Amino acid sequence: MKLIHRNITDPYFNIAAEEYFLKNYTDDIIMFWQSSPSVIVGKHQNTIAEVNMNFVNKNNIPVIRRITGGGTVYHDEGNINYSIITSSENKEKLVDFRKFTEPIIGFLHTLGLIAVFEGKNNLTINSKKFSGNSAHVFKNRVLHHGTILFNTDIDNLKASIREGDFNISDKSVKSIRANVANIADQLTTPLQIEEFIDKLTKYFIDYFKIESTIQLTDRDITSINELVENKYKSWDWNYGYSPSYNYKHELNSIKLNMRINKGIIENIDIGGNISFKEEICDSLLNVKYEKEAVEKVFTLYQISVDDLNLYMMLFGFY
Repeated sequence: MKLIHRNITDPYFNIAAEEYFLKNYTDDIIMFWQSSPSVIVGKHQNTIAEVNMNFVNKNNIPVIRRITGGGTVYHDEGNINYSIITSSENKEKLVDFRKFTEPIIGFLHTLGLIAVFEGKNNLTINSKKFSGNSAHVFKNRVLHHGTILFNTDIDNLKASIREGDFNISDKSVKSIRANVANIADQLTTPLQIEEFIDKLTKYFIDYFKIESTIQLTDRDITSINELVENKYKSWDWNYGYSPSYNYKHELNSIKLNMRINKGIIENIDIGGNISFKEEICDSLLNVKYEKEAVEKVFTLYQISVDDLNLYMMLFGFY
């Protein structure tokens, strides 16, 4: 088992690094890392349904899809992420959430905190969730990772993730909303996050009998950045990969019904009193379902600012 030091807080880089080490290294690896504010959606989720796009766009918060399943999470510098990558010839035993969360529970016990494994993959203290976990299997290797809320901005966390969009119907994996809390608020003896990470790292080194610590090489960094540009910053991965879904909305007696496939408007029908209705519907076919692309189509027609705002609300962008 090896410990990889990563002090980079770029969320795109950090999410890409997990896939890179999973698929290109053979060593068993542990990584602790933090990211600047970002929203990370599960591989099989519908990004539009899970994320409050108005809030994240207004606050310039990146939205990134990861390769593991599970629900949507919020990252910031107050959240500590841990990644464990291991290999096994017995593929049936690769995914084991209890096994990989045991050292987190054990470490918190040394701080006087009683953490409990709940549900399929969550850790809680006093029935409040502080850690969600997910996994991805690649050949005979597994990436297990989780969050550890230490002093995350809970208001931004709640504002970034939707409670659910009843205008959308699909078969995507849905996030399960939970009552969350920061570890820092539970400690009887205050700790700075740097102290917490240092103690956590030392505990893992002893627990896993870590043999060595390695730094990212120039080759690692170059390869990870290529993965960022080719995949993790792409609209096709972060939005277009979402499962097909239907979107229905009614506003001011105007009805909208759309079918979205791979993030593209595949079918659209607008009912009600709207100018250039047929032309707009034709123009929106095969257009990305995103604010800038839809708004660009509407501005092709002689529509007032008030009507434009109404239509953008109808499409769920305001």
